[in-house]
Amino acid sequence: MQTEKLNPGQYKVAATGFLSLFSVVGIMFYGIPFFFDFWVKDFNWSRATVTSGNMFGKIIIGPLFGFAAGWFVDRFGPRRLLLSGIVMCGLAVIGLSTMTTLWQYYSFYLLMALGYMCGGPLPNQVLTSRWFNKSRGKAMAIAYLGIGVGGMLVPQIAKWLNRQIDWRSSLVVLGLFMIAISFPMAWFVRDNPEGKLKVVKADEPKIPFKTILKSRSFYLLVIGSMCSIGAVAGVSQNLKLFFSLDLKYSQGHAANIISLVLGASLIGRLLMGWLADRYSKKYVMMLIYTLISGSILLLYFASSPGVVYLFAFIFGIGLGGDYMIIPLMAAELFGVKVMGRVMGFIITVDGLGEALGPLLAGWLRDRTGSYTAGFTALILLSLIGTIAVGMLPRKKTHNDPLRDLVVVSPSS
Repeated sequence: MQTEKLNPGQYKVAATGFLSLFSVVGIMFYGIPFFFDFWVKDFNWSRATVTSGNMFGKIIIGPLFGFAAGWFVDRFGPRRLLLSGIVMCGLAVIGLSTMTTLWQYYSFYLLMALGYMCGGPLPNQVLTSRWFNKSRGKAMAIAYLGIGVGGMLVPQIAKWLNRQIDWRSSLVVLGLFMIAISFPMAWFVRDNPEGKLKVVKADEPKIPFKTILKSRSFYLLVIGSMCSIGAVAGVSQNLKLFFSLDLKYSQGHAANIISLVLGASLIGRLLMGWLADRYSKKYVMMLIYTLISGSILLLYFASSPGVVYLFAFIFGIGLGGDYMIIPLMAAELFGVKVMGRVMGFIITVDGLGEALGPLLAGWLRDRTGSYTAGFTALILLSLIGTIAVGMLPRKKTHNDPLRDLVVVSPSS
């Protein structure tokens, strides 16, 4: 298989994706749950409450700004949106250090959700898809390595900070760190490669977004990704609570297991990116979702020696490929010309799953006194996602964009 000969601009794009996802997702999304047990103890909040901030932000911000953010990226490019999102995320994390009431908690999560929409996966997926063609899977994997590295390091950083200073000061340090490491590279990156974009898109038909909305594959991809991400987020956002409060792990032990999950995700991102460049993305996606379902099942036996480490490795592999495979599948099905709007819609719906999954697992734990029911619900979500992806076409060619439409109008 031929590979692209990379130019300096492409290396810069990969570095931008790595650093911004390291910050916005790795530190913020996977780092903030490390503080959940502190808030349960200090504010006497329930597990459902501390996991509801993400839901509150995603449900409000996603529908209001998701499609608009995708339209903005298609119209004006991803760079400006990326820069604004990085700043908003950093300020939101710093803001959490000042909260004393629940309304402040939700307010900063609203800002966090808006920053995630503007500076997270959406602009980076479009940026990478514009700059890469044959090596898109590998490039996306490198960018998404930032999530794994950030998520792997932040529990250790937070653990060390909490030994030196309190959790409020720790959040200030993390917020400033997020902006400092990701903003400079995003400032210098270009939206499009000169002349390259036309070459990449030359063989793609002009598919109106309204036509894509009639596609059966579009809705299968939406359902599949929403369910799987809901399951992944449900586990990720409750892991620290499960380890610290239920299994009585020390802060250091819990941090080490979470770091192992994100460390394994590095392998998952590279492996799934490599597979996606060589095999049907549909089957790679199904493999990822199957790993996620199987790994959650292991949490039933987490008290048995060694099982939690096996869970961490398998779940980490699936986690590494989960978010990354969605834009690759979308680009294969619909091309990159409307990538911003397609992913804006998908990320908005996925955000609902990402928000409701943790809340569902936490609520069931509060009601039953055990995570068994919550983990069962998350496994069912993941299985529904696997079935939906299994119904996708094996490979969609751009020369036949209307093949799987549910409704085809004469004007189409």
